[in-house]
Amino acid sequence: MSRVLLLAGAAPLALLAFSANAFAATAEDDAAPVAERTSAGTGQSDDETIVVTARRRQETAQDVPLAISVVGGDHIDSTGSFNVGRLQQLTPTLQFYSSNPRNTSVNIRGLGAPLGLTNDGIEQGVGIYVDDVYMARVASSTFDFLDVKQIEVLRGPQGTLYGKNTTAGAINITTRQPTFTPEGRAEISVGNLGFMQAKAALSGPISDTLAARLAVSSTRRDGTILNVVTGQKINEQDNLGIRGQLLFKPSDSVAFTLAGDFSRQNPRCCAQIYVRTGTTQRSLDRQYAALAALQGYSVPSTDAFDRLTDVDAPLRAKNKIGGVSLRGVIETGIGTITSITAWRHWDWDPSNDRDFLGLPITTKSNNPSKQDQYTQELRLTGETGRVGYVLGAFGFYQKIRTQGIQSQGPAASAWLIKPSDPLSKDPTVLDGLTARNDISLKNTSAAVFGQLTFKITDAFKIQPGFRVNYDKKVGDYSSVVTDGTGKLVVFKSAAQGGNSSREKAQLAVLAPQQFNVRFSDWNFSYDVTASYDVARDVHAYATYAHTFKSGGVNLNGVPTDSTGMPLLELATVKPETVNHFEAGLKTQFWDRKATFNLSIFRTEIENYQAQVSNYTVGALRGYLANADKVRTQGVEFDFSARPSERFNVYGNGAYTDATYRKFVNAPCPPELSGGSQPVDASGNLTATPSAPGTPGGVSPLSCNISGQRLPGVSKWSFSYGAEANAPVALFGTDGQVYLGFDGNYRSDFSSNPTPSAYTNVDGYALSNFRLGYRTDNGFDIYGWVRNAFDVNYYEQLAVASGNTGLIVGQPGDPRTWGVTFKASF
Repeated sequence: MSRVLLLAGAAPLALLAFSANAFAATAEDDAAPVAERTSAGTGQSDDETIVVTARRRQETAQDVPLAISVVGGDHIDSTGSFNVGRLQQLTPTLQFYSSNPRNTSVNIRGLGAPLGLTNDGIEQGVGIYVDDVYMARVASSTFDFLDVKQIEVLRGPQGTLYGKNTTAGAINITTRQPTFTPEGRAEISVGNLGFMQAKAALSGPISDTLAARLAVSSTRRDGTILNVVTGQKINEQDNLGIRGQLLFKPSDSVAFTLAGDFSRQNPRCCAQIYVRTGTTQRSLDRQYAALAALQGYSVPSTDAFDRLTDVDAPLRAKNKIGGVSLRGVIETGIGTITSITAWRHWDWDPSNDRDFLGLPITTKSNNPSKQDQYTQELRLTGETGRVGYVLGAFGFYQKIRTQGIQSQGPAASAWLIKPSDPLSKDPTVLDGLTARNDISLKNTSAAVFGQLTFKITDAFKIQPGFRVNYDKKVGDYSSVVTDGTGKLVVFKSAAQGGNSSREKAQLAVLAPQQFNVRFSDWNFSYDVTASYDVARDVHAYATYAHTFKSGGVNLNGVPTDSTGMPLLELATVKPETVNHFEAGLKTQFWDRKATFNLSIFRTEIENYQAQVSNYTVGALRGYLANADKVRTQGVEFDFSARPSERFNVYGNGAYTDATYRKFVNAPCPPELSGGSQPVDASGNLTATPSAPGTPGGVSPLSCNISGQRLPGVSKWSFSYGAEANAPVALFGTDGQVYLGFDGNYRSDFSSNPTPSAYTNVDGYALSNFRLGYRTDNGFDIYGWVRNAFDVNYYEQLAVASGNTGLIVGQPGDPRTWGVTFKASF
């Protein structure tokens, strides 16, 4: 690996040496600055053609033969879409779920990562890139966008050019670059709930060949949920970010950009609160109502939209991320050579309440984690005759260390041990029971890739691509359990006298475990796209892609046998195999004042990496296993129009049918879990499973959920908006008064890996308005209201551990309002 890192550092120097003989070429420069453009939501430009770098070179959004949504920086700002969670309101097939920064999932078309993924040894399926630098930790998606010029959401597998972690798509973020012409911008917003956001950026020359840019951003907002015990507002926002860049451009054919950034979050966050209860197959005395009555407990409100909680563990979500990158671009006679060398660091320091109640059941459940990531990409982009090409290599190395703790409190015995067991009356059995986890991962990956474009005729092109990828993961997991006196709690064999009833009760809640695991694999991805220009402004394309998502290792603990030994066959997860088919049509009409794009797709995945939830009282919060096959298919459209400079309108929509095609041994939903499971000598169930939600019933050993919906994806989703303006002159300055509207709708979706009647989230529609005045010289002031009709909706629901029937969730933001001032020069 030291050789890999040495080469990574040497690559930009090699480029500099090579530049002595470099000269300007006709190939497109993928580092050249693009004039500022403002989208109308889906790629319709306010003034010029929108340029994207989705295929690692500059081309217009309409010419790219793939499904892509483009949102400009000004549109992001005006709609308040300052992170990926808000961005999903503008792009219907993007799904974002986050119970805290580490437990975050970003999906496209229902694929990407299981909801609530906390497993360090598994990859994401939607790649996030900022200025060509890959962000391996999805926690980066929870930060505010910083000085962003444009965001491209690429839908469908992008494994050829973007790699193994893009089986569902990619989010390609481009920031504003240093300029040799002085420019600056500043923005401040204030609103209800104590909201205050400030952004500023300054760019300009230091010399004839050196330019710099500095950008900062800060966001604060009170929490939306009141803790009635402490009087504190929780689930607040507290973000700070800074980015600096130096551009060295000794000639028109050579450019080097050194960039560094740091972002910090430190909110009082993140709590999921009581939503409802549902009957499981546990005996009635072990379900929520009876357990709460036994301790004389009641939640502050059974209506989550009262936004009240009494969680008794301290909340903390300290999240730091940053890094440095060096990007070199040289124009040569054979094309554009680009090198991107980067180091990223992530530091996560949480404190959670994982019993979700005001009872001291679980008093600590924290998994602080640190990561260092090194990447190097080198590619050549060019064109000769009727052949265009992108050739490249990519190296990746990642180190992760997570040291966590889980402790039980004085209410744990009564809540987690059978009420008929005398031990449930003894708080000391579980009080102070603690598991200390030590998890590490070393992740190495290398790839070579290429994509060619053959211009068979001026109108017809064929574009094949390939990527050869090698992965190696080495993981270690250790969990040491001690009781309230500090004594080790371990599994004892019969020869050792076996475990006492007290120890058995403790081991049923927190079990020690230790294992080492390795995974390595070669994979080959390929795709082919055919595109045809039916007319100047009508483009058709069809794509087939065969790609994969890397296998991995389960580093959140695995199930054990009866002696407490980990089942190591479950410690590794097979790679996903993806076959993708897509066809699309891109059109412009009305003298290019309107755009309408349509795509149809079908993606099939074998060995899908599915989250397996654990509804027992044990410490496992979930692990990953392979489902046989899933499929997502559907239709998407993007429409936007600007009939005049006084009005623009857009509407995007998607129908997505995402289902498990074959998953016969899936975990059962809570309503079918927790009951008895009598088996014969062969392990087969000897009784007929009871109806869902039958207290004290018989539970199946597993469930066949083939044909049921994947979590987190709505069948129907839409985003839409419009803006109208009228010329006005105030104080001798020409300007415009404008009124804007943005809305989105999504139908209901499952919020549990196995669909459950208790965790289905109802569909909802959100509406946002803005009214303002802007001048031609860069001043803008507007008032805004988001979720204008104060719709009650849930971002996510979850099943609390223990299978008591408790369902918790995150209420979405209520109506918010405020005013924004912007100025630029």
